[in-house]
Amino acid sequence: MRTTRFLSLLLALFSLNATAQEKEVLIRCDDIGMNHTVNMAFEKVAKLGFPVSASVMFACPWYQEAVEILKQYPNVSAGIHLTLNAEWKNYRWGPVSGNVPSLVDSNGHFFPSRATYFANKPRDEDVERELRAQIGRAMRSGLRIDYLDYHMGTAVDTKEYRAIVSRLASEYGLGVSRCCGESDLGGYYSTDPDHKIDTLLNALEQVAPGPPRLLVFHVGLRSSEMDALTDLNVNGLRDMSTHREAEFEALVSEDFRDAVKELGIRLINYRELIERVGRGRAVCPEWVQ
Repeated sequence: MRTTRFLSLLLALFSLNATAQEKEVLIRCDDIGMNHTVNMAFEKVAKLGFPVSASVMFACPWYQEAVEILKQYPNVSAGIHLTLNAEWKNYRWGPVSGNVPSLVDSNGHFFPSRATYFANKPRDEDVERELRAQIGRAMRSGLRIDYLDYHMGTAVDTKEYRAIVSRLASEYGLGVSRCCGESDLGGYYSTDPDHKIDTLLNALEQVAPGPPRLLVFHVGLRSSEMDALTDLNVNGLRDMSTHREAEFEALVSEDFRDAVKELGIRLINYRELIERVGRGRAVCPEWVQ
């Protein structure tokens, strides 16, 4: 047993060292399955063929369409966007497990913000029951699942929650986003829509050889469906639809692809990274939202 673990460690170190001199960027698109418009935007990204990761909200009504889309694109690494909040006015969702009273409001919906969620004094056993149910739904979907992620950071907000997520990742043989040796390069959700592409290109110029850098996107398309959504969080974006379409346009732009090529950047997804470091091994020196 010790010999096997030692050999596995050597192989992982060799693999990491082999890529240490490369510039690597990992793109993660969040909130897939949130609604039809988000799914359509991500499919346009997936069709471009470069490696990309998709964090799916299996608690949302449109996850089934997302699963059908993702099965068509081997360049996509699918993860579970562990969800304990439902932040949109008039578009709310609730638990997969069906019996977690400390996690829901009087209508059976998740709370819109982390503040209202924690004000209800959620029980750790309810959290684990619900996260396990979301993972179970994902596994039953037939989609290959590579990693866990966390919507609005709530599922990793306390040390007890982080222990639950780490334990579930190990049990199901999954990675955890931001726990695979990658480091953040940035996110653009609150960046002015007119500046998102420039911000992205500037970030790419900062990439140096070494551990992979993570870029997080929230893609969408302007539509009546997206325009109708209002974020109930105090700091939520008022023109969210415009922001998401701007992130989509930046990610599918020729400028982005040209910069990746000219800067010698290698795009990877979580499937490749997790196979490199070992499935089910969540090493999280820092937990961030």
